[in-house]
Amino acid sequence: MVACPATVKFEEVAASTVASALAGGFISAIGHADTAKIVGTLLGTEVAMNRVNVTLTADTELYIAQVVGGRLPEGCTTLPEGVTIRFIRAIIA
Repeated sequence: MVACPATVKFEEVAASTVASALAGGFISAIGHADTAKIVGTLLGTEVAMNRVNVTLTADTELYIAQVVGGRLPEGCTTLPEGVTIRFIRAIIA
């Protein structure tokens, strides 16, 4: 949820950009354990499953891990063929 009024800018970024940005600490809002584990592997850091509601306010920077190409099957530990994860930075102003 975004607190209004707000302007949101989205840009696709590399996994290395996300990993660098999160090096100082972060709060995960990934609600599925398998997805969190795969994202953590891609970023080279532990990412906790944390099903929480998030409210974004001005000066918030959010990184989105978007699964593209289908849903991840229950219990998967790697990305299935044809499925990728792209990273998007959202900046709230």
